[in-house]
Amino acid sequence: MDDKLSIRVNVAERFYPLKIARADEEKIRKAARLINEKVLQYKQRYTDKDLQDFLAMAALQFVIRLIECEEKTDVVPFWEQLRDLEQELGEYIQGKKKSNSVL
Repeated sequence: MDDKLSIRVNVAERFYPLKIARADEEKIRKAARLINEKVLQYKQRYTDKDLQDFLAMAALQFVIRLIECEEKTDVVPFWEQLRDLEQELGEYIQGKKKSNSVL
């Protein structure tokens, strides 16, 4: 069974037809709602700009948040610590094997 759904999403006063997985519908609608809310905030704050400017500012703000989240969840230092710990454990185990074979 094809679990795809056809929806129309309104983003900044334009409708976009999308064919999506049913499981993604809520997420996509929420994303469109957040974009529209941010565009509206900019529209109310800056009257001398056009819709393209508001979309650009909203996109910039959301991408900044995305980058901040990615930086907060950087797992590279943890992987490095795990690799070092694995190496130390390996050396310790090898040392134990050598000392047990001498006995």
